[in-house]
Amino acid sequence: MEPGPPEPAYEALEDRVLSKAEKQRRGGGRGRGGGGGGQSREVQVSKALSKLLRHQAESAKIQLDGEGYAPLNQVLAWGPLKSLNVTLADIQSIVSSNDKQRFSIKPSPGADADVSAASTNAADYLIRANQGHSIKLESAALLAPITLEQGNVPARVLHGTYFYFWPKIVESGGLKVMGRNHVHCSTGTPEDGAVSGMRRDAELLVEVDVEASLREGITWWKSDNGVLLTEGDAQGVLSSRFFKMVTGRHMDVGVLWQDGENVEGKEEEEVDEEVQEEVDVVDRDEDAYP
Repeated sequence: MEPGPPEPAYEALEDRVLSKAEKQRRGGGRGRGGGGGGQSREVQVSKALSKLLRHQAESAKIQLDGEGYAPLNQVLAWGPLKSLNVTLADIQSIVSSNDKQRFSIKPSPGADADVSAASTNAADYLIRANQGHSIKLESAALLAPITLEQGNVPARVLHGTYFYFWPKIVESGGLKVMGRNHVHCSTGTPEDGAVSGMRRDAELLVEVDVEASLREGITWWKSDNGVLLTEGDAQGVLSSRFFKMVTGRHMDVGVLWQDGENVEGKEEEEVDEEVQEEVDVVDRDEDAYP
């Protein structure tokens, strides 16, 4: 790999998630072998595609069109993919079988319409990542809008996160885009059948009041693979005022946030107040009847 700046946190997290998914498919084993740290070739290719199409196309001198598509022949010529000897057939297989539906492929406008569907020439195709970009793209060209007027606001919108990040979310006043273009959400958990938008090992569930945020001017979008996305406010933050409920996903940690307010530890505080009131009553009685 070419030398460069430290890998952004979101890219490193993508790598860890893909690696973990591969281990789970293998039954939890570490795997052995050469390059890629024991990862399957499919995972190595998927990681390289994500890195290029989401984050590094500009530095690789590959021009994305307004919808985020890149010429597939240029993508296959990019160093990390070229070193893996990736073919058009490999790409077509990954696009069709990827469990998160991360990528889309389509014929190039310059290809012969009669032969492009069956073409074996990579130059006849374009490919894109469906979401997750840090490369600046026009959302309206890439995504479908979610609006009150269209009546297409999902009944439930969730953001999955981790215990480690929760204090930082509270401190910052909400969910940040974290170097990407959007905060990512889903319409359910993986157990509910949600394919994309939430990591399988997320520990906390943040339910978002999308309708309230839309009324305050926050924009929302939906990607081709069903991920719900928002740029947040002008600072790239989806305010915690729009958190309907925050609870543990598998672990019962109580309710941490409700209806836009921090309620973590509130029940304990109320109990402590009640106990103190009873102590005060006893003290007054003892003072009255020495």
